Formats: sequence, C-alpha cells, structure tokens
Amino acid sequence: MEPTLSNLKPPRGSRHRKVRVGRGMGSKMGKTAGAGNKGQQSRRGYSRRPGFEGGQMPLHRRLPKRGFVPPSSTTYAVVNVETLNAFAAGETVTPEALIAHGIVRAKRNGLKVLGNGELKVALTVHAHAFSKSAQEKIAAAGGRVEILK
Repeated sequence: MEPTLSNLKPPRGSRHRKVRVGRGMGSKMGKTAGAGNKGQQSRRGYSRRPGFEGGQMPLHRRLPKRGFVPPSSTTYAVVNVETLNAFAAGETVTPEALIAHGIVRAKRNGLKVLGNGELKVALTVHAHAFSKSAQEKIAAAGGRVEILK
C-alpha cells in the first residue's frame, strides 16, 4: 500500500514513549528515580561546578602557573628574510601570498618579518611588523617595506 496523506504513519521504532521517572515501582524508574542511593548526588537540586573532582585538588589548581599573558597581546606569524628568496625579483610579498606558497600556515593577528639570513632579490614586502634588521636588509637588496594596519 502506497502512503498517501490520509494514511501517513511514522516508521516503526522511530517514536518512543517518554520515560516517566519516579512514578512507582512498576515503571522501572520508581523509588530512587535513577539517582542511586543516598549521598550528595542523589539529592534534589544537586549540581556540580565545572572542574570539581570530589574534593580532590582539581587539575587546574595542581598544574603550575607560569608568567603573565596580557589580554591585548598580539601574536604574529613570523617569517625570516631568507625565506623571502623563494619569490621572484620585483614581486610583491603579502601575507596572502605567503599563505598561498605554504610558508605561513595562517594569518594570525598579523605577519612579522625578522632579519635572519640574507635577501638576494629586490621585493616589495607588505607585513604588519618588521624588525629593524629586516627593514635594512630589504632596503639593501633594493626592495621596499610597507607596513599594514
């Protein structure tokens, strides 16, 4: 028999009757209503705070705390000057171009160019920050530095 609007039914086993907890011994969920016997967790209104380990010193208090992380800190994706030799002379190096080449994994809060190594090609480099030595090496190779906002 083909289903029509007059004889629609949900598929067998797809609809379950709601379990009525604490409604007598014949319901399989009577007496303690699934909360077990005695103790704090069996009481009405009990809720455990996140990270609670039954009175044992919780993990977030056992681990050592180190240093200070300012809330407004910026983490840069870092590239050295020598890795920019992968680009052809006269090319414009942007954070997007570095991601496309697989040099930088993803743009974080910005891109910073550091001065490790030697630059052999003249490039226009766009980045959010430069070290002083990186700026000097790019200029010495005949390139230009542009700081992004």
